[in-house]
Amino acid sequence: MTRDPGGGANLSALRGHNAALVLNLLRTAGEEGISRLELAERTGLTPQAVSKITARLRTEGLAAEAGRRASTGGKPRTVLRLVPTAGYAVGAHLDRDGLTVALTDLTGTVVALRRRPLALTAGPPPVLAALEEEIRALLAEADLSFPGADLPLSGAVAPEPGIGAPGPGGVPGAGGAPEPGGAPEPGGAPEPGGAPGARAPGARAPGPAGPPGVGVLGVGVAMPGPLDRRGGVPGRVTGAAVWDGYPVRDVLGARLGLPVTLDKDTNAAALGLAVRPGAPRSFAYVHLGTGLGAGLVVGGAPLRGERTGAGELGHQTVQLDGPPCACGARGCLEVLCLAAVARGDLPEAARILGTGAANLVRLLDIDRVLLGGRVVRSAPGVFADGVAAVLAALRLPTPVEVPAVPHALPVGAAHLVLAPVFGLGPTQGAD
Repeated sequence: MTRDPGGGANLSALRGHNAALVLNLLRTAGEEGISRLELAERTGLTPQAVSKITARLRTEGLAAEAGRRASTGGKPRTVLRLVPTAGYAVGAHLDRDGLTVALTDLTGTVVALRRRPLALTAGPPPVLAALEEEIRALLAEADLSFPGADLPLSGAVAPEPGIGAPGPGGVPGAGGAPEPGGAPEPGGAPEPGGAPGARAPGARAPGPAGPPGVGVLGVGVAMPGPLDRRGGVPGRVTGAAVWDGYPVRDVLGARLGLPVTLDKDTNAAALGLAVRPGAPRSFAYVHLGTGLGAGLVVGGAPLRGERTGAGELGHQTVQLDGPPCACGARGCLEVLCLAAVARGDLPEAARILGTGAANLVRLLDIDRVLLGGRVVRSAPGVFADGVAAVLAALRLPTPVEVPAVPHALPVGAAHLVLAPVFGLGPTQGAD
């Protein structure tokens, strides 16, 4: 497989809207597959166009025959399926107290997973050095080559010449100590399959490296916001302002030789949930972990806002003259909710979370509220019932769920890379 000068794969078979439509139908058809006639009917393309596209996809190793299906007339139809192991994506979640890196196939199924404790407040060079090391180890274990494989490990990632410099430091807690409220919450133990380098339960083994197939498509990085997704740089992350303006995307991409996409952790998780079969068209993913935030999906597309800053739910002011928040305001939803968690009062934390969820329902008229994050996972019933009770008291009939999706954040980060391949998630206000 040839690669472009910027280090990304030259994915001839993946170019174009029509090929993406076909690939997405192959993805959603699963192992049972789909016939060329059905592809033509569902995409509106001519049978000749579908035949040309599927022929290219088969040549690239992205599609394969899945048997034959009885026809109502004429000869049986040959059905095609996606080859999940024809390509891979890396999804990385940078949390305030650790990082998780997942390798997924084209369907988003986790192949391998690595975790590592760290403090986001330590700043970009040591944190990105650790992230680079974990990504390299993950790809080496899977025997997958990538353009930067022969580059020496950076040790401490610094800005490449001309890319830019780190933002201001001097934040409380800098030097590696977790910020207030940033210690692991209840339920913070690794999920099953979370040991360094472990393959997740039920995960597929990596396919053979190299052609046919497209190899490693890229790296998606999810971290706390606010951040500038277009520029690939974080903003003044609450309690870790040392990241402000640092060129995360460009620095990491230069070290790995792979395309890198940066987005907020909650946006990544929402995207991963949105591409699942049967996902609601409009929902809010409300995350309570080391912080509190939301990822928004409206009309099937992530809603990031004109400056990619939508979803900063944790910094809604809900108590005038309330306790100070690390963002500089007072009475923020996040500081009140995390204080209740620290006291061990999870029902009160759920009530506060419900207040924020109600605000989102009223503003956006969404179909569903999905809850996640390690605090929620520690007591899913308490949070689902508590948030639902607040909505019901306000006569808001929106369903509340805690989806059983393992590794939602790193897998969502991988979907930052995978979604464009399948023509998914045209992003409102983000491009």
